This record gives sequence, C-alpha cells and structure tokens, in this order.
Amino acid sequence: MHTSRLAKSALALAIALALGACSQQASDEQVNNVAAADSTAQVQSSETAIDQNNPFFSTYQTQFQIPPFQDIKNEHFMPAFEQGMEVHLAEIDAIVNNPEAATFENTIEELERTGKLLSKVQRVFYNLAGSNTNPELQKLQRELSPLVSAHYDKISLNEGLFKRVDAVWQARDSIELTAEKRKFLEDTHRSFVRSGALLDAQQKAKLTEINGKISELTTEYGQNLLAETNGFELILAKSDLDGLSDGVVQAAYETAQQKMAAAETEEDKAKYQDKYVFTPHRSSMYPFLTESTRRDLREQLYNSYIYRGDNDNETDNKGVAAQLAKLRAEWAQIMGYENYAAYVLEERMVNTPQGVYDLLMQLWRPALARAKAEVADMQAMIEAEGHDFKFAAWDWWQYAEKVRKAKYDLDEASLKPYLTLDNVLKGAFDTANKLWGLTFTELHDIDVYHPDVRVWEVKDKDGSHLGIFMGDYYTRSNKRGGAWMSSFKGQSNLDLRERPVVVNVCNFSPPVGDAPALLSFDNVTTLFHEFGHALHGLVTNTTYGSMSGTSGPRDFTEFPAQIMEHWASEPQVLKTYATHYQTGEPMPDELIDKLLKSAKFNQGFANTEYLAASLLDMDWHTLSAEDDMQDADEFEKSSMQRIGLIDEIAPRYRSTYFSHIFAGGYAAGYYSYVHSAVLDSDGFAAFKETGDIFNQDLAQKFRTHVLEKGSTEEAMTLYKKFRGREPEIDALLKVRGLDGSTD
Repeated sequence: MHTSRLAKSALALAIALALGACSQQASDEQVNNVAAADSTAQVQSSETAIDQNNPFFSTYQTQFQIPPFQDIKNEHFMPAFEQGMEVHLAEIDAIVNNPEAATFENTIEELERTGKLLSKVQRVFYNLAGSNTNPELQKLQRELSPLVSAHYDKISLNEGLFKRVDAVWQARDSIELTAEKRKFLEDTHRSFVRSGALLDAQQKAKLTEINGKISELTTEYGQNLLAETNGFELILAKSDLDGLSDGVVQAAYETAQQKMAAAETEEDKAKYQDKYVFTPHRSSMYPFLTESTRRDLREQLYNSYIYRGDNDNETDNKGVAAQLAKLRAEWAQIMGYENYAAYVLEERMVNTPQGVYDLLMQLWRPALARAKAEVADMQAMIEAEGHDFKFAAWDWWQYAEKVRKAKYDLDEASLKPYLTLDNVLKGAFDTANKLWGLTFTELHDIDVYHPDVRVWEVKDKDGSHLGIFMGDYYTRSNKRGGAWMSSFKGQSNLDLRERPVVVNVCNFSPPVGDAPALLSFDNVTTLFHEFGHALHGLVTNTTYGSMSGTSGPRDFTEFPAQIMEHWASEPQVLKTYATHYQTGEPMPDELIDKLLKSAKFNQGFANTEYLAASLLDMDWHTLSAEDDMQDADEFEKSSMQRIGLIDEIAPRYRSTYFSHIFAGGYAAGYYSYVHSAVLDSDGFAAFKETGDIFNQDLAQKFRTHVLEKGSTEEAMTLYKKFRGREPEIDALLKVRGLDGSTD
C-alpha cells in the first residue's frame, strides 16, 4: 500500500500542507505533478547571490533529467528552498500585477508554470526524507515545515491572485475552452476556495496559524515514529531461536553483524557479538511471529510493534495525534464544515462521512464474523497440540500458518523459493508488456541516491521513450515503513513534452547469504500494487502537470494499483515469473492450485484489521471543533469497543503509528483502499468475463480512460468509460470470501 505524497501543484501543495499531508512523509504513492522543468532562468533573474555549485540552480546534466544525487549535498537544500520560494513569489506577483485583463492563458496557465525551482528541490528533498533520511535531513525537515506551509499560504490566500482566477471563472461560459481546460479551470478555482480564499482577514490569519502548527506536528509525528520503530531490538542468543528456519536465522544474524559494525563503542559492539536481532520492522517481525515457538518472545516483539509511539517518552505520539485531530477540526470549522471528514470527502467518490461509514460497515459485519471463526479454528489447533493457553494476538501469524498448512498443505516456506525479487519484477514487466506493449530496460550507469536503487527506461509499444522507473525495494533503518510510489520528475505537455521519473519504494527483506531476495506472496501483491501506481504515473498524458498521473480523488487513484494485484495471482501470469531460484523449474501446478484455493484464507483477519483502522480514521476526523482534546488511548479504545473489535486483533494501524492519517495524505481517506477494491474487483471481472485477462480492447480502454487521463475528467465518468457502467460490490465480496462462500 501506500503511499508518498508531494502535492499536485503549487496550489495543491498549499492545501496538502493545510491538511497535514505535505511532502513525502506520507506513504505511498501520490505523485507531485508540478512540472519540474529547469528553473535556471528564474534563478538567474533573482537578485539573491546563488551558489553556482548547487545542482538545483542549473539544468541537470544527466540522462533523462534524473537528479544528480551524488552531487546533491545536505547543505544545498535550504538555499534552494529559500531561492525557490523567493522566485515563486516573484512569479505570483507578476501574474497579480499584469495590467492586462485576466484570461485563461495569462492567469490559469501562467500559474501552472510557476514554482518550478521549488518543485525541483521539493521532489528530491521529500523523497530522500522518506526513503534515505539522516539526522541533518530530519533537522532540515523540522525547520522547513513551517516555512513551506507559510509560503503556500501566501499564494493560496493571495487576494489579488484569487481575484484574477475568479474573474476567469466567472467568464467561463463566454470563452472557448476544451473539456480539459474547463476542468482545469474548475479545479483551480475550487482549490483556492477550499484553501480559504473567501475567508475574511481574521479567518485567513487563523488558518495560516493552524496550517503552520499542522505542518510542524506531522513532521514531528513521522520522525517520532521512525525513532520508535528503530528504538527496539530483540537481541537473542542461539538458544532462543527455536522453530526459526535457516533463512530467518541468517537474516537476524546479518542484522546483528550490521549493528555491530555501526556501533561506536566496544561495549555496544559486544551486545551483538554472536547474537541475532529482530526488530519491529514487518520484514523482520512477521517471519519471527510466524515461525518462533517461543511464545513469550513473540509477545515481546509483537508488543514492541503495536506500542510504538505509546511509551510515554520523548517520541510518544499520543499527544501529537490528538493535537492534529483537534487542529483539523478547528480548521474545518473555520472553513464552514461540520468536521474535517466532511471537508475532505466533498471531493471524493464517496463524498460524505455517512457514505464512508455505510460502505465500511457493509464489509465489517461479515469480516468480523469470519475473524471470530478463524480464532475458533486456531484455538482448536492450540488445544489439539495439547496446550491450555488462550489464543492471543501475537499467536495469529503462527497459528494461521498452521491452520493454512492443515487445510491446504501450503506454507510460506514452500512459495518463497519461487518468488525472487527479480522473478516478480519480470512478471510485473511482462504483464505491462502484454497489456500495453511497454518494455523495461535496466540502466546500470545512472547516479542513484542509494546502492539498493535500480533504474529502468520505459518505452511505449512504438519504441518511444515513456519515462524512467526507479525501484528501491529493501528495508533499512533510515527508510520509513510501508510502500509507496512517488516521482522525481512529473509529466506535462504544456510547453514541451515532459516525461516522468517515478519511483517505487518498498520494505522487503534483503538477500541473505548467497540466496537472492525471496518474497512472501504478500510482498508480491505489494510489488504489483506499487507498480500499478508507477504505471499510472508513467503512462499519464495530460496537458497540465497538476492534472497528471495520480492527481485524482484518492479513492480512485488506488484503483490502477489495486487492479494490478489481480494479475499477480493469475496462473497464466504466475507461470511466467514463479520459477525456483536454484533449479529454474516453474512453480508446479499443484502448488499454484494450493495458493489459489487458499486465497480467501485469513480474510477475516485481513479485512477486520484494515476496516478497524479505517473506522478509527473516520472517528478521529468526525470530531467537531467543540469537542475537548481527546486522550488518544481512551479515544481509540472507545472507537474499537463501539464496533466490537475482538481482543485478538489490533487495528492495522493504531493512533500512535497511523502515519497514513497523521503524517500523510490519508486523513479521513484510509477507507479509499476498500472503495478502490470495489472498483478493482469489478474492473478485473470485466477482463475475466471476456475469457482473456489480456483482452486488448479492455486494456486499451483502461489505458485511455484511466492511466492516461489523470484528473482531466470526473473519476466516475472515467470508470464508466472503461467499464461501461458504474461499479458493483458483488465481485469484491466474492473475491474476499465475504459473500457467504467458504474457503
């Protein structure tokens, strides 16, 4: 999942900052769609002296305009931000002070051209802050948060600028505009209004104050969470490794070796000598919870994960989360909305809080019933083994795997040898080739920001350059958790053809010993998911960068990512990439059959933990400004009791590490994955109904009406042009086994 979010335009970034969704600090996947063309002319026109050695102040002398990462130093960022903001405001002043009457060309399009230098540095900075941070970048991020927030408020609340935008809007019926230009004008005008352009001076001042606080708190929340995740280590001796497979043991040993090498004192080094280290990173934790027979240690590691940010220390996030929810409620009240969710959802496909609650509860009831049945199955397994303990949350992974093996004769260890990272990438690339004729050629002479990063040139079916795809797949301590897609360069056709540079960032376990990186099947679906976002960013073809790629409503932009997951498990596709890394043999039909038959297994747990987090998100963001500041733990407990969440399951994200909503762009929007699941299940069913999962007619419709269009048309209009009708939920219920069917 998941996803990073730079804003979609100068104006949209102002909104994102106001919403606490500024920058790469979020997850997963939202592209900054500001055109990142060279800003040399603007820089040189400024009176401020500039450092000619700063890479941001000149055209990148690199292939495909990929940032020259090895030349970019930490000290280059602040001067580039300062210069970028100065130039940007000068560009805005030029629009405001234009003596000619406001037109679409000299106001709306000219606004789209502004801020290129600032966008250029933001793309690099916020991507690195999320995927390859360091203490100096973190300090810069804290310093920049209020500055950047205030900068975009100066634009979104600029009365003279809005006056010109509004003049074009009022004249919209008397000027000739293409459908794309009309939608762009509508979006631009609405963005100003939704940023507070119609407020009075006192309200604008208060909004600016809140925006600054929100920006600071979202940065604090994200940095606290990274510190909490890196702050716990389960250091074990060899006698503590009961049940663990050789690969898991070797990975834990290598982690200990890395920590020993990084330790600064002999005392610290000694801690890791001949030891094995597990951490709350999911790539480390999940294998341990699945395999370890030491229940006491499983409990310890599990609790280190779910109590992140809830330890009453200097990196505790309870107060930060509560303050953010309170500030957002106050922000919404100033804007004239009942609550923050009402504001956010106004522009979504599901456009009211009640509509979201209704959607989630439609799945919650069958999912919870299924989860309770799964608990009963696992408790029976415990008793069959002769144990007398009551099943608990930290037992779920181990006993789910045991039940799965008993039911389907299938376990994760039998799948992984067929699922190397390179194999799965080949499967994703082949799928894109069969659907749209795209080709991916790996480049080995490109400057990258970390040795793990890989780069491919993407060409269209006619051989023309489509974009650059970067992959950063392995977990590391200076990378935030989760998986996401972002970009270092956007797509635009406004003045010249600009093709994108997109990146997928994941947290998979790195290679261990002589073996290649082996993925779980969950990792496989994550890779295909993020690849779907990347395709959305690569194939996009719009005039205006701020409308390209993943710029639409979040509950629609997850659709291209989630539909790609369906191809990952199709036997026809599996056979193209699932080959044993030692023998080269394809995954046997028998094993594929077991995998497919187990597809609905554990769906009670998977859906319940997700839906619980979605409902928690909605509860936080339907608070009103009059509500008292909440105690985060008590609020969460009450929220989960209200829906009847069982003790054996925690929400996928608790309030103290729910970075999607408190340090990212998903506030009042985490539900979007389930709404997109309605779309992707219904959409993939269209391919299945034809009897050809690579049906070229449907593939072209999907490309033309979804991947290429960005936000140039309303989301439902685009879906109906692809599918021929509105989506139906039946396919989703069937896919997840929530329609009354059994495993």
